[in-house]
Amino acid sequence: MQPFEENDWSTNVDVLDEVVETDVHNLVVFNDEVNTFDHVIDTLIDVCKHTPEQAEQCTLLIHYKGKCSVKNGSWEELVPMRNEICRRGISAEVLN
Repeated sequence: MQPFEENDWSTNVDVLDEVVETDVHNLVVFNDEVNTFDHVIDTLIDVCKHTPEQAEQCTLLIHYKGKCSVKNGSWEELVPMRNEICRRGISAEVLN
C-alpha cells in the first residue's frame, strides 16, 4: 500500500460559490370521519399522481396519525393540488 500523499486531493478542492435556497412546502392531508378510504385513495391517485400503493400507505397514515404529508414541492405546484383535494371534500393544507 502506498503512503497517503497530502497533495493528492487536499489542494484541489472545489468551493461552492453560490448557495441556492429552495422553498420546499408540504401538502398535508388531515383525517376526518366523513370520507372513505377509497375516496381518499382515489383522490391521491388522481390529484397527486400517487401509485395505488403510495395512496394506500398515505391514507393509512392519515387515518392512524391524523395527518400525512402526501407531496413535497413548490408553493405554486402544491396550491392547485390542495384546492382540488379540498374541492373533493378532503381537508388539506400547504405548509412549510
